[in-house]
Amino acid sequence: MKRIISCSLSPNMERDDVWLALRLLFSPWRWKCGAAVKKAEAHFGGVSFNSGRAALFAILRAFGIGEGDEVILQAFTCVAVADSVRRTGAVPVYADINRAYNMDVVDFARKITKKTKAVIVQHTFGVPADMDSILAAAKKYNIRVIEDFAHTMSLPLCGDAGFYTFGRDKVLSSVFGGLALMKDNAKLKKYHKTLEYPSSFWIVQQLLHPVAFSVILPLYRSGIGKGILVVLQRLGLLSFPHTAKIEKYPNALAELLLLQLKKLERYTKQRREISKLYGKDFAYLRYPVLVEDPQAVRAKAKKQGIFLGNWYHNVVDPADAGYTKGTCPKAEEAARHIINLPTRISPAEAKRVLDIL
Repeated sequence: MKRIISCSLSPNMERDDVWLALRLLFSPWRWKCGAAVKKAEAHFGGVSFNSGRAALFAILRAFGIGEGDEVILQAFTCVAVADSVRRTGAVPVYADINRAYNMDVVDFARKITKKTKAVIVQHTFGVPADMDSILAAAKKYNIRVIEDFAHTMSLPLCGDAGFYTFGRDKVLSSVFGGLALMKDNAKLKKYHKTLEYPSSFWIVQQLLHPVAFSVILPLYRSGIGKGILVVLQRLGLLSFPHTAKIEKYPNALAELLLLQLKKLERYTKQRREISKLYGKDFAYLRYPVLVEDPQAVRAKAKKQGIFLGNWYHNVVDPADAGYTKGTCPKAEEAARHIINLPTRISPAEAKRVLDIL
């Protein structure tokens, strides 16, 4: 039986990731503190956290954003971004998107009010947003610019701050993790010192993820793998892919990240090669395609062992947090028709995907 093809089921995981996770499971002295965190922070020039949403919250907090403020972000995004804004007490205000699924600069400027304190700029699927225009508008109104690098590792920081996430289906994966960077990281570091490390049990859950998926993925198409996943999650041995806690980045996950960093050039080359087969010469994290009936296409592909992605089948995915229907019509139209094609696959697997389409 052919292995499944997926955008979301740990596409970065390889044999050496599994073996490292196994070694770390039996090295509890390496779980929380260690040199790996410092190396990862030095590489990116930022401050690490247990998740991307925690990193974003730390940035918003450092900028003093809170009750009564507004933060503009694009529609066609993850609810984690909106949740981080709302956690400060501020209100997320949604701007519409352009043809690249990035923020529409004209609509962004239209949404600015006296309460606007920041804009969060998402580089959707890894495609750079129009930073020159956004920075010019932000400067005019004295608005902080925060870049969302959740879909890319290749862009320089142009705004006042930025954040990365190292979730299980991102450019690089340590199962969980995030990093924030500012032109001056002093406030981030001060806040970071007040945080605790995740529990040892939580760290074990994340280290078990690569190990468990090395068994789950080969058996997933038969249904056995999915059953194992459900059982392990219900037993609490594996965690779900999100957490509301704001904590430090544990050393064990940083070790997984450092291993992934060694593969970044190869991953990027592969994503570019596969994206080119799909039609565009760019290293997409996921390749976006609009179809008439996304649900039907995904169902058909699933029967062939191909799990197409659905970023973002809701305007704010998976829950429309504070979004008012009708305010971002282009994002709503995209959400009705979007599917994502995997790019961390072989050319032969890409042909299978194209055959389905």
